[in-house]
Amino acid sequence: MKTLIFAAFLSIAPVAAPAQTLSSPDIESVISRQIDAFLRDDFEAAFAFASPMIKGIFQTPERFGRMVVDGYPMVWRPSDMRFLELRHEDGRLFQKVMLRDAEGRLHYLDYEMIEGGDGWQINSVQLLRAPTLGV
Repeated sequence: MKTLIFAAFLSIAPVAAPAQTLSSPDIESVISRQIDAFLRDDFEAAFAFASPMIKGIFQTPERFGRMVVDGYPMVWRPSDMRFLELRHEDGRLFQKVMLRDAEGRLHYLDYEMIEGGDGWQINSVQLLRAPTLGV
């Protein structure tokens, strides 16, 4: 009888499984190395981390660099960078990154990552809304 009660308790008790956090040092390395290339204004090196789709859109490292300088200054000249969660969404892989720009403002970005023949590549970067504190 004790076994039956214990088994019934287990079947209705919440299971406390540890949260599984995805992380990939390889993905973080690719993003970090691209940021380092931007900090040196080495657009050719930064362009090398882009996916074939991105390379097809911008065609040259110079065009790619101009787009980043004009559209993503927080990526071109961050003062701080932190990797947040890595997640799968709709069959795609995203690395969330928090960047602090030169003026101290925080920006959150999603880097879509794809795996190519030479390792991980950046397929897109999307600026996210900053999380709100208190509702």
